[in-house]
Amino acid sequence: MSGTSAALNPPADAVEPVRHPEAPAPGELLGAHYEHCFGCGGAQPHGLHLQARAGEGVSVTAEFTVQAAHQGAPGLAHGGVLTTALDETLGSLNWLLRVIAVTGRLETDFVRPVPVDTVLHLDAEVTAVHGRKIYSRATGRIGGPDGPVAVRAEALFIEVKVDHFVENGRPAEIRAAMADPDQLRRARAFEVNP
Repeated sequence: MSGTSAALNPPADAVEPVRHPEAPAPGELLGAHYEHCFGCGGAQPHGLHLQARAGEGVSVTAEFTVQAAHQGAPGLAHGGVLTTALDETLGSLNWLLRVIAVTGRLETDFVRPVPVDTVLHLDAEVTAVHGRKIYSRATGRIGGPDGPVAVRAEALFIEVKVDHFVENGRPAEIRAAMADPDQLRRARAFEVNP
């Protein structure tokens, strides 16, 4: 991306990301991290319902279809919705590292308009890790996984402990997520939102 801020450039001593040995296998559908998540949750009637799959290394692919409820200008996706799709896809990368992380910074380039009813094909990868900082980038294409680029983003995620959510979230939702008997779903509920 041109004009990327210095905060998104990994320092010289950053390391290559390492896929966790228990990360989902390449091609495996990651599923929603939380059913009420606007980006991936099935309980959000106007959400993106983004579907992400584990890729090779520390990468994911995802798709979402732009619905009428996602419009900004007539017949075109709202830029904030496209940014949400990029953020959701980038946040899914943390599941391959098996860390809980939140978005610290996200910069988006809008290259071309994305019409309603278009499937946005997203690819994301972690580029470097430096302590608690996770550097990543994503690309969204229309017309297929090799189609023209519509949006791009670079991001910085910050690893946090679950206390971040417990101390800052609404108590009712936190209690419900913590009470889930499925340990995997309980862990994933707290993985990406700032």
